[in-house]
Amino acid sequence: MTQTLGVALLGTGRMAHVYGPKINAHPGLKLEVIYNPRMSSAQKAVAQYGGRPLDDLDIVLADASVDAVVIATPTDTHLDYIEKVAQAGKPIYCEKPLDQTLERVDQAMAALHAHPVPFMLGFNRRFDPDNKALRDAVQNGEIGQINMLMSWSREPAPPPIEYVRVSGGYFVDATIHDIDLLCWIAGERPVEVSACGSCMFDPQIGAEGDFDLTMTTLKMPSGALLHINNSRACAYGFDQRLEAFGDKGMVQTVNHRDDNLVRWDKQRTAAREPLKHFFLERYDQSFYQALDEFHSAIIAGRAPSSSAQDGRAALAIALACARSAREGRAISPDY
Repeated sequence: MTQTLGVALLGTGRMAHVYGPKINAHPGLKLEVIYNPRMSSAQKAVAQYGGRPLDDLDIVLADASVDAVVIATPTDTHLDYIEKVAQAGKPIYCEKPLDQTLERVDQAMAALHAHPVPFMLGFNRRFDPDNKALRDAVQNGEIGQINMLMSWSREPAPPPIEYVRVSGGYFVDATIHDIDLLCWIAGERPVEVSACGSCMFDPQIGAEGDFDLTMTTLKMPSGALLHINNSRACAYGFDQRLEAFGDKGMVQTVNHRDDNLVRWDKQRTAAREPLKHFFLERYDQSFYQALDEFHSAIIAGRAPSSSAQDGRAALAIALACARSAREGRAISPDY
């Protein structure tokens, strides 16, 4: 029988609406509480997903039915919640990133050191079945030694400018996913990064000093080169692909479609249906698998596989990429 953990979900925004259904779908998790300092927001979420609405975090953390906490609140609140939840002795699953600055990430890690609890950072793309299969192929030696590892990650359309202004910049907001994923696959972290950026889709993004089109190269200690290309817009949908190239071969992931048939006739020579629209659809299963890893680690008494240290490293690399793009030179990350 699966051991059940009672969960408190902090937040009622977009990511909370991702995790609410996944918690309910997992046989080892039970949604006990949804917290928001605005009770009306908590009540609306409870009406959708169940549990009890609470607007007092102290009451949430004192609740004996709450065995673990999922933090799905805005990034600038993560530090405060991590400090309070860790002090209460509850295991934590936190949506990425930990924060947008290394100083605040270090404060969060200090809190976790002072109050050791199981902690997992929500780098969900590690848990996508296709991405995991590619990593397994690499780790099993199918392509020999990695020479190049490449990621294409292009979004359907630019986000609202209000989001861009608080996102931390394109590298910290979006490229960080690719950084973590590729370093996880490669099993090492870069000694040097080179990045460049442009703004070709939304002039408002450029006016904020940010990019909507970037290319990034990570140079690894082994000599392998990792390439990431990101775009805030893509006419044909949410383009998500990986390629690992080694001295014995290559493995790739392909985009997901609702219809994967390849049709050949007078009008068509390939599947023409749109790609999965955005991350909520494309990576739907990965959020469930990430929570499953969190549950399994707590029950087994081991550390979850996506750690605070992983989050700090990915942020350090992303910040180095942003600096490289601004300064037009290679940068060594501040680990």
